[in-house]
Amino acid sequence: MGGRPVSYPATSADSWKLAEPHASQAQGMIVSGYNHLPVSQTLFLEFDWDSSTSGGAWLKALEGIAPVTAADGKKDPSVGLGITATGLIKMGVEESVMAGFSAPFLEGMFQVDRMRRLNDRVGTEWSSCVREGGPLWSANTPPPQVHDTSGLMSTLPRRDDTSITTPITVDAMLILFCKDSREGRTWSDRVTEVLARCGVKVVRHRETNLEFDKHDMVREHFGFGDGLSQPIPWDPKAIEGAGRAPDHVNGIALGDILLGHVDGHHETTVGPMVTRGSTHLDDPDDPDNLDLGLNGSYLVVRELWQDVAGFWNNAAEVERELGLDSEARKERPGTWVAERIIGRAMSGDVLRPGGVADRYDPKAPANDFLFFDDDFRGLGCPLGSHMRRGNPRDGLATKASQKDSLLASSNRHRFLRRGRKFGPRIADPMVDDGAERGLIFLIVNADIERQFEFVQQVWMMSPSFGTLFDETDPLIGPGSRFTIGAEPVRRRADIANFTKLAGGEYFFLPSLPAIKWLSEL
Repeated sequence: MGGRPVSYPATSADSWKLAEPHASQAQGMIVSGYNHLPVSQTLFLEFDWDSSTSGGAWLKALEGIAPVTAADGKKDPSVGLGITATGLIKMGVEESVMAGFSAPFLEGMFQVDRMRRLNDRVGTEWSSCVREGGPLWSANTPPPQVHDTSGLMSTLPRRDDTSITTPITVDAMLILFCKDSREGRTWSDRVTEVLARCGVKVVRHRETNLEFDKHDMVREHFGFGDGLSQPIPWDPKAIEGAGRAPDHVNGIALGDILLGHVDGHHETTVGPMVTRGSTHLDDPDDPDNLDLGLNGSYLVVRELWQDVAGFWNNAAEVERELGLDSEARKERPGTWVAERIIGRAMSGDVLRPGGVADRYDPKAPANDFLFFDDDFRGLGCPLGSHMRRGNPRDGLATKASQKDSLLASSNRHRFLRRGRKFGPRIADPMVDDGAERGLIFLIVNADIERQFEFVQQVWMMSPSFGTLFDETDPLIGPGSRFTIGAEPVRRRADIANFTKLAGGEYFFLPSLPAIKWLSEL
């Protein structure tokens, strides 16, 4: 089973704190999952104002009823804010400033090339990972306008820059974090009224929550622990107490989370620049320009619907086909297969040959584990399981000399997860009650292409991940064969898809000074 984890005692992703002035500038949801505020109202907004309304008026109005929370300490309640590229354009952000944002953000999640990379669309058809009829909402980002003054573009092959139009247009997203539903609904009703006076409509509303079990573990609708493995950002200049070395297993550079800081490639992540003159932005390193992205980030949002009964009945059917007896183990039918799809036991502990990984904190599953030494062949945690694809750690190494370099490489693609579930808890996981339930998947990353899109395309959806062939992620993939390591002969099963994309987009997560700048447009 291996020895003590390399960075014992384990540290929590919520244990890091930004130093000033960064803590007062970054949004609080970057450094905290707000476990003390388990209920949230997620409001998707569309800008529908007339020409007489200034683009920043809604942010000024919001300041009086739901000011965005900084990362300088726990607040009760709290607020998070993201704005899409189309939303910024509608607000009046100039083209020269917009050009400083990343290509994925500007093109939007449903630009044709991005849909292919994310496996949301295959050819002209929606993937089986998408709800029937296609996604319900996005920013409806228009194709980019190419300004060609040389005549060169006319001689080049035309790239298909079409985007998919969804029924609902989302220009911004507001998350109200609070203690209970009653407080949250009253607050969201007041916010909705105030925003309506500024020409901002709430076009979609999800009440989301963190539901803790008796062991204080958050569980998603399939019943597994959620948010158990988070990276730990590190920067000796910007994080309190960061004089120590970065966490060996889970450490990432702060610049992989926040714009304007050094990332895992030892480069400063850049954001959009505005000309000097604003009193709200501070960039002492640049005498001519101010960094609108400094201490901001990008937020990936995907609304995922979960068919809980379908998932558990499929897992139970696979067990019967494999000749496994759940009654003898005194488990719910399908548990053995479901745990291997995820890569963790229902307890939250990562699977290991013959059992699960040791806990060094009896109250929480270990997070400082590696794969190469303890489970190289995937006889415990399958090579293609959801958690192993999402974070391979050192598991892609083929020889011991590669372990450290491939662990470091893996960590350069990691991101913070801030997702919460919506919909009622199912009474019987084996019986479909017809209710709509799922997850608002939220991730914070400074480089959408290198982090979220890479993980989705190269690890999750790749049919040749690691040493595997012709199979994709068994939880969020389109359905495929799934290899379960065993001795003397491995098992292979057919796993269907029971998680569907219902909408999504890329958002800019502005710093508080950037929000102030935007409010004056």
